[in-house]
Amino acid sequence: MNITIVGPGAIGSLWAIKLLQAGHNVSLWSRATDTTIDLSLDGQASLPFSNNNIEKLAASDLVIFTVKAWQVEEASISLLPYLDSDTILMFLHNGMGAVDKIATHINAHPVILATTTQAAFKPDRYRVSHTGLGQTQLGAFNQTGQQCTFLVDVLDNALPAVSWNPEIKTALWTKLAINCAINPLTGLEQIKNGALADQKFEGVLSSIIKELTQVMQAKGITCSFDELAASVKQVIQATAQNNSSMKQDMFYQRKTEVDFITGYLIKTALKHQIDVPVNQKLFAQVKEQENRWNQQD
Repeated sequence: MNITIVGPGAIGSLWAIKLLQAGHNVSLWSRATDTTIDLSLDGQASLPFSNNNIEKLAASDLVIFTVKAWQVEEASISLLPYLDSDTILMFLHNGMGAVDKIATHINAHPVILATTTQAAFKPDRYRVSHTGLGQTQLGAFNQTGQQCTFLVDVLDNALPAVSWNPEIKTALWTKLAINCAINPLTGLEQIKNGALADQKFEGVLSSIIKELTQVMQAKGITCSFDELAASVKQVIQATAQNNSSMKQDMFYQRKTEVDFITGYLIKTALKHQIDVPVNQKLFAQVKEQENRWNQQD
């Protein structure tokens, strides 16, 4: 397939290399002005990728967006004029709500939502480390997206394990819940994920998860407090040495994805008239820091 990866951060670069190694024609689209970007995975020889090539973009069968949630709208809409309506759009990012905002613009295309527990880290712009094996789930966002189950084989051949989930919204909500529990706390405290296993975070994590359970159940998603708490605990242990994306963003004083993580939870809670004071407080603290950086700029 002809594939374009939009936003070659850690996860985008990992998929770009794995898909190229699996025999696909892969190009990149990024903010960098270079016409070619060399990427190296886990110390292997560098592989050259074409970057920001309109012809390759226009020939794409599949465009995978691995940008931050708040970048989705600008990144996707600016590229749509160059794409055939048959081109599949796949969105792989943290948080929820970003694709809903652009639904009317992209509905002519088959659209896929994806979530992954693969972990990657970029020590610099040319090197990527695959720091944790995981699973990737795909599901349809719209009617034509439901015809794209063949992508499971394509992606699984490059970076297993990949599966099709007809209830992708449930999977995305579960990922959102885990992000709500881990990201703001690790960002505000500037700690690795594993530090949340400390007893002093037990109370706040329990409160976050209680609020999440209420909202998810109101959305009609089958879940229980015990199941969510177990999932959060498992991820904290499995990714103990990892730095969350929000921790990294806050360390470098960059805009975070909190609006599409905790912010999305708060908006949904409001619609169902559910109070989520603990998540509300964490959201306010992250936004307060973001606003302080903006004032310094």
